[in-house]
Amino acid sequence: MEINDFSRRKFLRQLSIGAGAISLGSALSSFEMLLLAPKKLGIALVGLGNYAGGQLAPALLQTKNCYLAGLVTGTPEKAKNWSAKYNIPQKNIYNYENFDSIAQNPDIDIVYVVLPVSMHKEFTIRAAKAGKHVICEKPMALNAADCREMIAACKKENRMLSIGYRLHFEPHNLEVLRLGQKQILGKTTQLDTANGFVYGGDPNAWRLKKAMAGGGGLMDMGIYAIQGARYTLGQEPLFVKATQEKTKPELFKDVDETVFWELEFPGKFVTQGKSSYNNNWGSLKAKTEKGFFELEPAYGYSGIEGRTSNGPMNLPNINQQAAQMDDFANCINTKIPTRVPGEEGLKDMLVVDAIYRSLDSGKKEKIGSV
Repeated sequence: MEINDFSRRKFLRQLSIGAGAISLGSALSSFEMLLLAPKKLGIALVGLGNYAGGQLAPALLQTKNCYLAGLVTGTPEKAKNWSAKYNIPQKNIYNYENFDSIAQNPDIDIVYVVLPVSMHKEFTIRAAKAGKHVICEKPMALNAADCREMIAACKKENRMLSIGYRLHFEPHNLEVLRLGQKQILGKTTQLDTANGFVYGGDPNAWRLKKAMAGGGGLMDMGIYAIQGARYTLGQEPLFVKATQEKTKPELFKDVDETVFWELEFPGKFVTQGKSSYNNNWGSLKAKTEKGFFELEPAYGYSGIEGRTSNGPMNLPNINQQAAQMDDFANCINTKIPTRVPGEEGLKDMLVVDAIYRSLDSGKKEKIGSV
């Protein structure tokens, strides 16, 4: 049961008028408080792979503004197991063929696309056309052009689009953003970001196929290092020069292994970045006019540590995915913009596209603008 905006305003106004009006909290019964409480939004996960199963579904057991309401998978056995584990009714379970009928399901408010990158555009657009708000996992799409189509489709349907940038809700990375953008320790004079891991998984996995992943370590890991430079400075880079190396060409025959780049920001300030599927990296290190600040580990799901020239950051590690999804649900309920909209994903892909152009040309390349 819901109360519409007009009735809500009238109800609150009547509570406040008259002599000796009492406080709102004491005036409301538990039933009336329930009527006024924001709706807890239902999320359907599209794609039940490792990230959905290992991070998102457990996080949805901790969220306050949303909950796991539906599943979309092409594997019947997964549907059966997940349904039993998370008590999902059959009417809220879909496959990739009947997905569009989700439009008739009022239990689902948000669709979270957790598929191979090559499928992000299709299912984001289909979800928007079905009248659902969308969270799309990073990287947003295969290229910036696809990102623009996704943004346009969601705007056309008046649906909110957010990208799965969990670190925009993580205390240490938010502190780096504050220190850098507000120049708490003075202007940043040097910035280095790096992210990667040693890939030891299935050599036939979709992540190693360019047609499905768009690229290798740069697309998967480099996004975080690019983001780190952008949100630390609060600026958009203008140019990039990149190089790469492959020590395992037989494994990374179709995608990049290790990429190094220089991002040139306004004022000709240049940052160093690198990504890899063959190195365990995870850092953001800034030197400033009055000291330094850094994160290492910087981008993981937990265990992030930060320090400055004044000492350790002493900030908590939180469930990043729960915070991310709760914030998006709150944005929908309160009709305020998400801090990580589709345009944020587009900005990263403009950088990634330019890095790949630089790898091909061997030259500094201009980064496109939103």
